[in-house]
Amino acid sequence: MNKIEQVIYDLVKSKPWLKLMIRDAYQGIFDLLPKKKEFSVNPIVFKENYFFGFHDLIPFSLDNSKILVNELKFDLKMPFTDDEINVGYLDFDGTQLGTFHTVGKTRSWNYHKGCRSQWINDKEIIFNRPDKNDNLKSQIVNVITHKTREIGFPIDSISYDGKWASSFSYERLQEYMPGYGYAFKDDYSFIDESAPDNTGFYLIDVNSNSRKLLVSLKELANLSRDEELSAEANHYVTHSEFSPDGKYVSFFHRWVGEDTRKRYTQLIIYNLKTETYEVAPTGYMVSHYIWNFKNQIIAYCNYQGIDSHVLLNVEDYTKSHNVAYPLLNSDGHQSFINNTSFVTDTYPDKYRMSKLYKVNINTNDRSLLASVYSPEEFQTKTFLKHIACDLHPRVSKKGDYVCFDTAKSGKRSIAVMALKNT
Repeated sequence: MNKIEQVIYDLVKSKPWLKLMIRDAYQGIFDLLPKKKEFSVNPIVFKENYFFGFHDLIPFSLDNSKILVNELKFDLKMPFTDDEINVGYLDFDGTQLGTFHTVGKTRSWNYHKGCRSQWINDKEIIFNRPDKNDNLKSQIVNVITHKTREIGFPIDSISYDGKWASSFSYERLQEYMPGYGYAFKDDYSFIDESAPDNTGFYLIDVNSNSRKLLVSLKELANLSRDEELSAEANHYVTHSEFSPDGKYVSFFHRWVGEDTRKRYTQLIIYNLKTETYEVAPTGYMVSHYIWNFKNQIIAYCNYQGIDSHVLLNVEDYTKSHNVAYPLLNSDGHQSFINNTSFVTDTYPDKYRMSKLYKVNINTNDRSLLASVYSPEEFQTKTFLKHIACDLHPRVSKKGDYVCFDTAKSGKRSIAVMALKNT
């Protein structure tokens, strides 16, 4: 954002309806000008009618030969409970996206978090799906033998060793953050209560198929006595992720009042070794984050009064600092290339161009990797119709490729670009 855009954004960011109105008017003016030319440092290959979802999961197999995707049967409308997608993977030879292999189907999905499909190991994947009675569960599929087994609960993220999963009520998430949860009832939403003590953030033992409540919503609501954390607020959990070494699991504690578009957020760090948790120093604003292998987090959050990308040193917060600010001053979805560099995207600018940047944590340098067009029809129009196609960049485990969702061709697509020579 330029300085004028930054000032206006800061003035209206607490009023979502006004922010959307100004955005639409602003971009509408620039729609009258010629379309900007797309750019990428390396060739981009893409395949239409596929997408993956959020930036916090790695869809690449360890050897990069397979990329997890969801196959769409329609676009530009919110999914209903009877709308099904095919879950599977695309072959990838390093230069081209090949054949799609279906491993299952699901009706519990959305455009942003997908169905949370992810690799448990080099042969098994897991994803959310409702059973025949519309109870939310998850399914593990061996992509070699096609054998399946069921986990009795929906999952959010899987630990790096594949033994543990995080979980929370997707029904409650859908109620207070439409477009990110699933429109299915579960047994631990308790929608009628603002901060119940019998639901919250769960840890699932994948091998024993059992669930343990780590932190209740009532506990989370009592963390602060600020008026925003009053009994009238409705609390929920979302956006969880394990640290690579398995020591920590993190998640967002969010709460809303009558206007669910205005929310407050705390990043909670739960220590699985000591069974204790703490609130990261991100104020009441944090939107996206990702772990590296040094128990550090890159988060877009409010740190010391400034909204920016921030390196949070979880084991010593005094070593935390803003990254590439003010050069990079807008929200984005991050994915680590290695411990000292990451990629992040931007939302469509005034010309409807979404950018992909590489950022160096040590030098605060940023470099443009790609700039792709985002058609107006793929822009979220209302809070209840969350159809936006964000890039959500995701880097392969070896740091040599990035894949992202895009609507550059006019259809929602999966795209891949090499990161060599960047």
